[in-house]
Amino acid sequence: MYFIYILYSQRIDKYYIGCTENLEKRLEEHNAGLSSFTSKWTPWVRVYFEQLNSLSEARKREIEIKKKKSRKYIEFLISK
Repeated sequence: MYFIYILYSQRIDKYYIGCTENLEKRLEEHNAGLSSFTSKWTPWVRVYFEQLNSLSEARKREIEIKKKKSRKYIEFLISK
């Protein structure tokens, strides 16, 4: 299984969208500074995720969310 996830940094009031095979490990990597974008604004908290059947489905969904470029849409997903 693969996942798309949304992280939130209260420090900069921003969301980050990504995909992974292991949710817990990936969040640990973000908070350990192993991702260039997220390393500067730790801590990150996972606020949303979806489970998908394949990496290609997960990447497609990640891109779909990012293309909307909408904080309102992200907050709509989180509120579900």
